[in-house]
Amino acid sequence: MIKIFVKDKNIVITGHANYADYGKDIVCASVSSIVITSINAALRIDKNALRYQEDLDKLTIDILSNDKNILLIIENMIAMLEELALTYKKNIKIVKEDTK
Repeated sequence: MIKIFVKDKNIVITGHANYADYGKDIVCASVSSIVITSINAALRIDKNALRYQEDLDKLTIDILSNDKNILLIIENMIAMLEELALTYKKNIKIVKEDTK
């Protein structure tokens, strides 16, 4: 299962969807496409907007900018992942920690 932890300006994505074998998993491919496209869009606007680190089966994203366009891209990314999670409930779990 892919787990996505969202807290303030930090997002951590771990695991594998296990929908299909590695390299053939449409759920993993979808999550990867959504996240990579969003990161690239934010960095095209401001190369210092985000810091991200990839480890084995883990991606950590730190949002460093308060720019409304950057925040909108991240908000859209999370909304797209939530839509995907509705369809693939056994493969994606999103945990939002509200600190407000």
